[in-house]
Amino acid sequence: MPLFEQTVEQWQQILQTNLIGPFLAIKHAGANMIKQGRGSIVLTASVAGLRANAGGSPYSASKAGVVSLAQTAANALLGTGVRVNAICPGLIETGMTQPIFERARERGTQGKIGQLNPLQRAGGPHEIAAMALFLASDESSYVNGQAFPVDGGLSSTLPFTKPIR
Repeated sequence: MPLFEQTVEQWQQILQTNLIGPFLAIKHAGANMIKQGRGSIVLTASVAGLRANAGGSPYSASKAGVVSLAQTAANALLGTGVRVNAICPGLIETGMTQPIFERARERGTQGKIGQLNPLQRAGGPHEIAAMALFLASDESSYVNGQAFPVDGGLSSTLPFTKPIR
């Protein structure tokens, strides 16, 4: 839907889920982690929060907000032992993207899914889970305030599309 046709209500709903939700996770989980003197909070952003044209305007803006939230929260938790990072998935087959995959299978074009990234394939949930596991583990004890694309290289190659005016 073009930006100028979107409603405030549509934006509010998306921001409520995608940005206020992670804020609440940091607020409540972080308080407990501070008491323990350590912890790792892993947020889910998106490649759409890193580059233009990877998602709709409210979705992209909300996910860019999650990236910024990870950075600002990491600094707000200075000296507490609590780390905050974000994962930025590309095209992953999930409940949200299922219609895309189903339509491609129906048309016989599933081989084209993910063709815009250098790996030329979509990702799987297990690939996002592997990054989350790493960020939650002590193996990433010196990683804080970062946003990690897990997108087959899509964020390095996003094509430019001419905007509708």
